[in-house]
Amino acid sequence: MTGNVRRAGAYAFVGSLALVVPVLAGRGLDPLTTAGAAALPFVAVGLAALYVVDEGPLFDLLARPGDYEEGRLFGLAAFAFACAGLALLVPLRQFGLPPTAFVGSVATLVVGNVAAELVRLRTTDQFAVTTGFTLGGLVAAVAAFLAVGEIAGGRLALPLVAFLAAVAALAAALLRAALFERDDPLVLVSVALLLWGFLELGIAAPTVRVGVGIGVSALLGYVAFALGTASLTGMLTGVLLALLAIVLGGYGWFALLITFFGLGGLSSKFRYEEKAARGIAEDNEGARGGGNVLANSAVALVAVVLFAASARVGMPPELFRYAFAGSVATAMADTLSSEIGGLFDEPRLVTTFERVEPGTDGAVTWQGQVAGLAGAGIIAGIAAVFFELGPVATGIVVVGGFVGTLADSLLGATLEGPVLGNQGVNLLATLAGAIVSAALALGLV
Repeated sequence: MTGNVRRAGAYAFVGSLALVVPVLAGRGLDPLTTAGAAALPFVAVGLAALYVVDEGPLFDLLARPGDYEEGRLFGLAAFAFACAGLALLVPLRQFGLPPTAFVGSVATLVVGNVAAELVRLRTTDQFAVTTGFTLGGLVAAVAAFLAVGEIAGGRLALPLVAFLAAVAALAAALLRAALFERDDPLVLVSVALLLWGFLELGIAAPTVRVGVGIGVSALLGYVAFALGTASLTGMLTGVLLALLAIVLGGYGWFALLITFFGLGGLSSKFRYEEKAARGIAEDNEGARGGGNVLANSAVALVAVVLFAASARVGMPPELFRYAFAGSVATAMADTLSSEIGGLFDEPRLVTTFERVEPGTDGAVTWQGQVAGLAGAGIIAGIAAVFFELGPVATGIVVVGGFVGTLADSLLGATLEGPVLGNQGVNLLATLAGAIVSAALALGLV
């Protein structure tokens, strides 16, 4: 186990070469020279990993289990070349990768891995290991952002630093939990591009909301995992989405999202044994995974990001409120209609109204439809309070949720299986609910 810590520390040392990039960026060199000089150290490490170091103590220090089979340090080479590729993007004249995003993503990954391995020395519990990775990555990202500000100038406000660091750490932890250790280069590139996007959009991060967002989302994530309503990846996805909703949208946006997470999770647990006997229960004893959470919330995530960047995209921010509420109303309605309606007999296929077996894709019951409509109404009511919606605007959210649920059933009956998976159907259904709500609201904004 201590060998894993030493290897993670060695990777962190290689990652520290990323600090060369902001130093070069502040020298005023031409882009081609800067790009070559920034990437060269990582290219050298990658080539050495492939063609020079193939045995001995240094190989043993840096090798991952799979590297011994090939006799080459493929893990280190992939990491170094990923860093080199990102470094080449920094000097681009118009839309270059910000040094903050590059150094921050590298620091998040390598220090997070060191922290995770240190935790693993004491326990193999995945929740504890992932928590160690997230906290280590968060601290490292904060330090990296501040260091780049000192080296290259252009310091970021401290609340924005904390927010971006939390986003980077959570996103990296989520990807690490969902992927294999050898996929670290993919984690690195994904986090760098995510930070790049936020920095380019000019996202604001109010001080109080950042503090509340980090604290509340982490607490609720722990509660969801402890109660078994979400898997590890589901918990991380929910925490990240909750943080974005609070900071980029506001407390009302979070209220809608947490209502869906809470009631949706409890409905999955409701009479679980009976649903399991019918073959319609969620896997993992009702604990929703990251894919399920993201499929139901991805459209809402895009809506809240576009709301925060509405000045850049040139659209009224109110439209994104309706899109957000419509997508969450769809997710809530679909979840309740499935979890409640599946307990009743004699479901009918939505396209032909023929009676089919419970659990058939696209099958509905009138009890499930009533439950779904109630779910959409709950979300619309909360939106009415926090977004100060009138009766017509509130009704628009209900209609969006209902239409989205209908789209889910139609897609389930026609495309699910041969063309789409369940998560793809959920994603498209929430998109339909968002579009319908935003389109109907055009006359109100």
